[in-house]
Amino acid sequence: MTEPVFRFAPSPNGHLHLGHALSALLNARAAVALHGRFLVRVEDIDQTRCTPELERDMFEDLAWLGVPLDEPVLRQSEAFPHYRSALEKLQDLGLVYPAYLTRAEIKRFVAGHEEKGSPWPRDPDGAPLYPGDDAVLSEEEIQERSQSDAPFALRLDMKAALSRIGEPLTWQEFGAEGPALFEPAKSIAVDAAGWGDVVLARKDTPTSYHLSVVVDDARQGITDVLRGQDLYAATSVHRVLQHLLDLPEPRYRHHRLILGDDSRKLSKSNRDTSLRSLREAGVTHADLRKRIGL
Repeated sequence: MTEPVFRFAPSPNGHLHLGHALSALLNARAAVALHGRFLVRVEDIDQTRCTPELERDMFEDLAWLGVPLDEPVLRQSEAFPHYRSALEKLQDLGLVYPAYLTRAEIKRFVAGHEEKGSPWPRDPDGAPLYPGDDAVLSEEEIQERSQSDAPFALRLDMKAALSRIGEPLTWQEFGAEGPALFEPAKSIAVDAAGWGDVVLARKDTPTSYHLSVVVDDARQGITDVLRGQDLYAATSVHRVLQHLLDLPEPRYRHHRLILGDDSRKLSKSNRDTSLRSLREAGVTHADLRKRIGL
């Protein structure tokens, strides 16, 4: 069996919170239990919100957690040529198109459609599926935007992508912690059509989460993707991209989430759950592990 390689991939756009602690510790524990390695990836594509100071604080928090990190650390801001190459491959396959509708235009279109009594389809995260430029704009308007400096997104033509693949895809889902780490995998059927035409890049951003995560996992040799349950459905999109880009298929493990008092996933804006504020308040390692159920 190939040496297992796990990863923790936070964005230094705010301070780590309890949810990050759970994910980092579960990955580190799984790497030890399966005699593998544990890598860190810094997801710092957003150079406005991601700062050197926040990255420094992030590594201080990981050191306080006692998480052993293997080298090398991959930074997304240093990987733009790799994302560009992957995007060009998909473009060469005829699977990418520019989309000019703004978020406000999409919102107005969907609201108008639903006011007539018919719900607009939404992806597993609850976002409305892209209606297509021609649902809102005339041919002249589309042409004008394409020849101007108008913002745009590059989207994957999901229907064409699935047609090109031409066969059902699956992923292998394993347990995320404890004895479940060693249990046999469950084969999960990919259901990517429900995501619609996902964004792969934008005019001012060279990649999206969906594109970068599959490229980065391949570059780091990640064999086991252990991440939050909130990304379970997105695995369908990632398997499609892996297939189209001839990238290796990792094993997937999705862990439980830590929810706030409002029953929602924790956010970096919730200072009361940040690791730094908890540490400053005198919370110990034992207290923290108990709080996140470890």
